[in-house]
Amino acid sequence: MQKTKDIAIIGSGLVGSLLAIYLRKRGHEVTVFDRRPDVRKVEFSGRSINLAMSNRGWNALRKVGIEDEIRELALPLDKRALHVNDKPLYFQKYGKEGEAIYSISRGVLNRKMIDLAEETGAKFRFEEKVWDVNLAEAKIYTGESEKAEWQEYQFDMVFGADGAFSRVRHKMQRNSRFNYSQDFIDVGYKELTIPANEDGSHKLDNASFHIWPRGEFMLIAMPNLDGSFTCTLFMPFEGEVSFEKIITEADSEKFFSKYFPDIKSDISNLTRDFFKNPTSAMVTMKCYPWTYWDKVALVGDSAHAIVPFYGQGMNAGFEDISVLDDLIEKFEDDWERIFKEYQEIRKPNADAIAELSYRNFVEMSSKTANSQFILRKKIEKHFAQKYPEKWIPLYSRVTFSDKPYADALAIGDKQRDVMDKVMNVEGIEAKWETQEIEDLILKLIQAH
Repeated sequence: MQKTKDIAIIGSGLVGSLLAIYLRKRGHEVTVFDRRPDVRKVEFSGRSINLAMSNRGWNALRKVGIEDEIRELALPLDKRALHVNDKPLYFQKYGKEGEAIYSISRGVLNRKMIDLAEETGAKFRFEEKVWDVNLAEAKIYTGESEKAEWQEYQFDMVFGADGAFSRVRHKMQRNSRFNYSQDFIDVGYKELTIPANEDGSHKLDNASFHIWPRGEFMLIAMPNLDGSFTCTLFMPFEGEVSFEKIITEADSEKFFSKYFPDIKSDISNLTRDFFKNPTSAMVTMKCYPWTYWDKVALVGDSAHAIVPFYGQGMNAGFEDISVLDDLIEKFEDDWERIFKEYQEIRKPNADAIAELSYRNFVEMSSKTANSQFILRKKIEKHFAQKYPEKWIPLYSRVTFSDKPYADALAIGDKQRDVMDKVMNVEGIEAKWETQEIEDLILKLIQAH
């Protein structure tokens, strides 16, 4: 049993709330600070992308006994539904029978996680902004503004769970030999909605992750329990087809009619959302170290913000907490050792999922509608079903496994090399199911 610590968590988002639950279950005193109002008392802002809970996230929830309650908020999606203009709707299964990702509204989940954390005895202080942190002494300073009088709080330990633009990390950045980088992509996103039918049913298949791939941009839609779909339009900020070119409602209607004709009936609703909701940016943020002595540690986006195209941001953050808890179990009161091993284990995996997430935008927006890409996936699936011990597709390694992201990236790169060679075989379209191709894949795997 650990000695009880008085711990501050900065940030009441998903990862901060889960960390509060874990620490309370281990008997620590926990106070969570957040500069924002209580999310349970405000309307959602129209800045959210629905979450895709997968194995890593469920593992972390199961370990702390809240998986069943969260599953009630989720809808399983076992396939992609590809909406390509002038072609019939096409479905791509994600994994083996029974494997699915789960669509959950970020706002609904966050509200529930805060409730669960409060039930364990965690205290939440909303609308209280942290302006400064004394890293060596685990003191935090809050106040109404940077120039107002600050309140000082003394803790034994501080966790930064305050997102990509973390105030805790900002203070750590002033230390010598602290590495930090941020990279905004040229693509922004906007949240839109497809409402439920009048009887409350879904307008599209509610067991699918819907994608309208359009090359430089795309629309995705994920179902909600109330029959609606949360849609996200990903598009360049500037350029020929971009957010800057859609200025009037007429521009918006023309855009949706041209590129998304199969959801014509919802265009007026999409147009309204287009101008009501903000256009948001996406960033990859990397830093190191993630900890300061045995006093301060970063978790989730504060340590490793990624773009959302693999649906792993939340899952990776939840896995941080699960790994941290394993180390607490192992090293008990040696927090310096716990923090050291935590960052050494998680940093390579955070970098790997950042790379995979960036690559997946290209796959989702450009390749999913490509006949060669579809054939490539068919060959992979066919071979994996026959030789499951020799080939687990990259998506499955990331999404339906708890093996390290870094391993998934390294093995995925080798698999990509194998499949590049297979796809270059003359007449592959006609003979992809033959023994010749099977033998070739086996030989190429052996060579790696």
